[in-house]
Amino acid sequence: MLPKTRYARSDDVLIAYQVTGEGPVDVVLAPGTMSHLDLDWEIPRRALFFERFSRFCRLIRFDKRGTGLSDRPVKMATLEERTDDIRAVMDAIGIERANIFGASEGGSMACMFAATYPQRMNALLTWGAQARWIATADYPWGQTQAEFDEMLKMVLDGWPSFEYITGPGAGLGKDADPAYIETIARYMRAAASPSAVYAYEQMNGAIDTRPILSAIKAPTLVMNRTGDPVCHVEGARDMAARIPGAKFKEYPGNSHSMMLDDMETILSDIQEFVTGERPIDASDRILATVLFLDIASSTERATALGDAAWGNLLNAYYSIVRKELARFRGKETNTAGDGFLATFDGPARAIRCAIAITVGVRQLGIDVRAGVHTGECEMMGDNVGGIAVNIGARIMSSAKPGSVLASGTVKDLVAGSGIEFMDMGTHALKGVPGEWKLFAAQS
Repeated sequence: MLPKTRYARSDDVLIAYQVTGEGPVDVVLAPGTMSHLDLDWEIPRRALFFERFSRFCRLIRFDKRGTGLSDRPVKMATLEERTDDIRAVMDAIGIERANIFGASEGGSMACMFAATYPQRMNALLTWGAQARWIATADYPWGQTQAEFDEMLKMVLDGWPSFEYITGPGAGLGKDADPAYIETIARYMRAAASPSAVYAYEQMNGAIDTRPILSAIKAPTLVMNRTGDPVCHVEGARDMAARIPGAKFKEYPGNSHSMMLDDMETILSDIQEFVTGERPIDASDRILATVLFLDIASSTERATALGDAAWGNLLNAYYSIVRKELARFRGKETNTAGDGFLATFDGPARAIRCAIAITVGVRQLGIDVRAGVHTGECEMMGDNVGGIAVNIGARIMSSAKPGSVLASGTVKDLVAGSGIEFMDMGTHALKGVPGEWKLFAAQS
């Protein structure tokens, strides 16, 4: 169930917020240019991130004025007014002090709040934020004025464009899964209108927090990816150097997003910073798509063929499977007899790979069953484990010969990819709690 959306009054505007988790510390998350509290829970990768975040704190998220579920006044808010929304939400909940976490442009809000209300700060955290967003003679990081003007055109021309989402706007990166890009496009259309984004981006271009950074007294953690296309890593490093005693952590990747396969490492670093305790083995968990394969009626076929012929058929089968895994960037993690377990960094590639395999092995006179699921996996050397792997195996067991069966999570993640699914109803998966909606992928 979605957490209850409540509203805090900030001057004459109502600010929507949601609270998840039970503590022992409070973290207020200031969003970037746009957000949508409810739709966060409909995107599996984002939902997983916020669920995991809420395990070690009381997480307070809000949509700033003009975006998401908050009031959308005609006049867009200044940085000072947006910053005051943090105070309004804290007052509405009854929080005197909190850890303030600003993501992207929300980092500017968080820094402003830390400098303005030091008595209400436990700690400051930022992700993908720098002191200003347009480069100048004395500040070489950020867009040139011409690049910034071009980005503003992107906002009004076919909002939200592929270039804005993957480049200087949302910064997903050129390697982002096409299905996920389409999901984020729908999210952004719901989160803010083109005119609102245009106005906010214009004001973001005028932000320069350098004069107030030295006034921040709270313990500070500044985080950034090495190849972030929105926030230059050296710009983030410069911001950390201007805040007394701030720590800087750099993560690999060419994306602006925190919500990649290394989210467990990032969240563990955040947990350690705000609570002083680090979860055990958190870095050994990743978000992945698992693909299970086996040959239908393999025992009967092996008995009929005999050992030598069956061995030759298996070798040909292995060759087809491994060729398609290489083609779709799958990683073979476990093979036993005719069973394969592979992982992918994108669910659409896993589905297309499974379809290609089911078609390719028909030349051998066999059918395979395939099961696909996306979830949190435990790294076990070169292998993977955990509940997501168990679910994937059970989904495969429910598949008919020659079919690719996927969980509802996978179906939602690949929306917009062009892959079609047939609803196969609700199933009970052996050893897995609850009932699961399964879908057959269509070639």
